[in-house]
Amino acid sequence: MADVLIVLASKSDKDVGDKARDMLRQFGVSHEVAVASAHRTPEHLKTLVQNSTAKVFIAVAGLSAALPGAIAAHTTRPVIGVPVSGKVSLDALLSVVQMPPGIPVAAVGLDRGENAALLAVQILALSDPELSKKLHEHRKKLEEWVLEDHKALSKD
Repeated sequence: MADVLIVLASKSDKDVGDKARDMLRQFGVSHEVAVASAHRTPEHLKTLVQNSTAKVFIAVAGLSAALPGAIAAHTTRPVIGVPVSGKVSLDALLSVVQMPPGIPVAAVGLDRGENAALLAVQILALSDPELSKKLHEHRKKLEEWVLEDHKALSKD
């Protein structure tokens, strides 16, 4: 049983999906990865979503980026869309953020699989105190990293 299901629209989206996987691994969040297309394998996608025990879905897709919306059509659980950059990146970005009323999808920036994973962690942390603690520690490390950069640059 995975807490997060990462769905790639195609194998070519693997690098962006790997960013999400790496971040989920850092937090010890159980996850699975699948490949399903909103257009080419709609029945496979529907079955995948309906049979999943995941609490959060991350959908990684480029071009028309219909995958996040297609997943959201089959579940009331949170869906986070990750638009994948390409020759024309705006189409994927707009496809993820412009959902019809009543079927929301969270969206992160182009190729930001790691941010999708962090958003999934934040959602899961609402009911998991240990995960919440790890998230606060992660934020503290980010703060320290920025302050170190500040110190290094202010010495110049």
